[in-house]
Amino acid sequence: MKITFKYITLSLLAGASLLTSCEDFLDREPLDSVTPDTYLKNESQLAAYAINAYSFNVHSGYNGGPIVSDNGTDNQATASPNTTYWEPGQWRVGTYDAWGFGTIRNLNYFLETVIPRWEAGEIEGVEKNIKQYIGEIYFLRAWEYFSKLQNLGDFPILTKVLSDKKEDLIEASKRRPRNEVARFILSDLDKAAELMTNSPVGGKNRLTRNAALLVKSRVALSEATWLKYHRGTGRVPGDDTWPGKQKDYLKDFTIDVNQEINFFLTEAMAAAKEVGDQVTLTANSKEVNPTASASGWNPFFEMYNSKNLEDLSEVVFWKAYDKALSVNHNATYYTSRGGGNYGFTKGYVKTFLMENGLPWYASNSQYQGDDHIYKEFQNRDYRLRLFSASELDRLQMKQEPVESDPTTWNVPKILELPEGRNVTGYHIRKAMSYETAQGSGGDTHFLSDYGCIVFRGVEAMLNYMEACYEKNSNLDATAENYWKAIRTRAGVDPDFNKTIAATDYSKEDDWAVYSAGQPIDKTLYNIRRERRCEFIADGMRMWDLKRWRALDQVKNYVIEGFNLWGGGAAELYKDDKGESRLITTGDQANVSNQTASGNNLCPYRMTEKNNTMYNGYTWTPACYLYPIVFSDFMLSSPDGDVKNSPIYQNPGWPIEDGASALELPN
Repeated sequence: MKITFKYITLSLLAGASLLTSCEDFLDREPLDSVTPDTYLKNESQLAAYAINAYSFNVHSGYNGGPIVSDNGTDNQATASPNTTYWEPGQWRVGTYDAWGFGTIRNLNYFLETVIPRWEAGEIEGVEKNIKQYIGEIYFLRAWEYFSKLQNLGDFPILTKVLSDKKEDLIEASKRRPRNEVARFILSDLDKAAELMTNSPVGGKNRLTRNAALLVKSRVALSEATWLKYHRGTGRVPGDDTWPGKQKDYLKDFTIDVNQEINFFLTEAMAAAKEVGDQVTLTANSKEVNPTASASGWNPFFEMYNSKNLEDLSEVVFWKAYDKALSVNHNATYYTSRGGGNYGFTKGYVKTFLMENGLPWYASNSQYQGDDHIYKEFQNRDYRLRLFSASELDRLQMKQEPVESDPTTWNVPKILELPEGRNVTGYHIRKAMSYETAQGSGGDTHFLSDYGCIVFRGVEAMLNYMEACYEKNSNLDATAENYWKAIRTRAGVDPDFNKTIAATDYSKEDDWAVYSAGQPIDKTLYNIRRERRCEFIADGMRMWDLKRWRALDQVKNYVIEGFNLWGGGAAELYKDDKGESRLITTGDQANVSNQTASGNNLCPYRMTEKNNTMYNGYTWTPACYLYPIVFSDFMLSSPDGDVKNSPIYQNPGWPIEDGASALELPN
């Protein structure tokens, strides 16, 4: 019987030979079923299959993409807290099912079909392009497996399309230790890097060799630090409490964890250096606001609000949009209107250094206090000043009768309707536009066709720095030069030793000061600080915290925003009659009470009634990994008894749908 295969889309196939950057990542309508015997036999079909499998965190529809992906961490807050993570007992078995193999099957189908045809010379087209698209599929399989590694840890390694025989499916459910999964990912990325080029048809809207190397450095660094900091918890293969020990098929498994850590750090450094040495960081003009023109005033700011990012060395991989094709997004609309229902936290703002390289609390730091946000931002790291907004920063490029001073942000919009609300008072300005045609100052959705960055070369520099220090307990010349370049672009004194010497843990409010509940080396912490500040609204924070095991000590952590009550800001929230619009008591409270919560706005402390987040975030260690749902055990059991499934549950979780973690914080 011939198996039919539904896969991609008519419009995508029609345009595959052109592969212009504006057509990448597009959603398409399904094509009629065709047989495998007649498909995947020419270059354009390979190209179409590969690009249809792209799945990255980008702007789309009403979704802010990477800009909102740090919500629910110590970096950003939204109006509704993530109780699944931060209220003990709320994450239950079955809340998420991360076990599926659908994407892996589709990618394995391609490789199983195309590789023999390619080796036999049966694929029509330009050899360079054929290799490119095969390389993309290897990359995408690695990318999917990295997601499995992050969420589940140990996972089956599958390279073939499975039959529908029960015994084959049971065999395929056997988990492999996470270090083996990580090595498998690196192997796929090596193949991708070998096959792909840095100048494919479609440019950097398609995956490249540098993208593969960058992700390789990310995966290797991630696994090395996970093994180091989670050792002894049962979340590392070979631990005394590792659940894999329960399975006969893993009885012969052995591991030298130190050797594995060294291997992954070495791989991370090598891959990161190849990319990092090629990167020229996008320049920062140190202009914080536009003056005469909506564009052309600061290349660093405009890296996130430009239509074409192809010529920027720092941009490794990006998605293009095109209004003419109705391919646009709403991210600019949210950031240009005052809030988008999220905002940076006070804890995040305090992480950013002063221009002279000192923390805000150090003597002679030139910190101006936080009576007003514009004072708090004075003399600070330009990443904070550019990608957040103070009362005095420009909102629009032309006068419109919106408020008393329509050209500046004025008071934070903490009382607006959700889509225009600034939850913490610290507005996120990343991807904001000053062009009315892109949604600035208007009421129309989906006007923006600014590109969206997926991978930046600066990550390679940061990965190298961290891997180098983790491996050698010091920084080599390459790591030092990378760090100085990043700080210089941020407008911060490049002398990082000055920062290290002035770091006082009693005044730091950063979860990453800790690993396994203990303070870390101050040099390593400042490498982590640099990473946190560089990845501003990039969606990188939660995974970094997990791999560092930097959440163990989080208990009753209250999310705070700007200084509402201590510096006169509260006086600015008055109606036409001169009466305050701020309500601090009762069910209709719209801000936190100064007496109960202090001067800073606490978005989750407006009312105590029926509010499980009133006392702050508390972490449950089992949540470092997702639980596997009950149905996956049952379906992989030869007799329906979950005890006979080859799958084992992740540490701290029961095999019972709807059940909470076995041990909850007090």
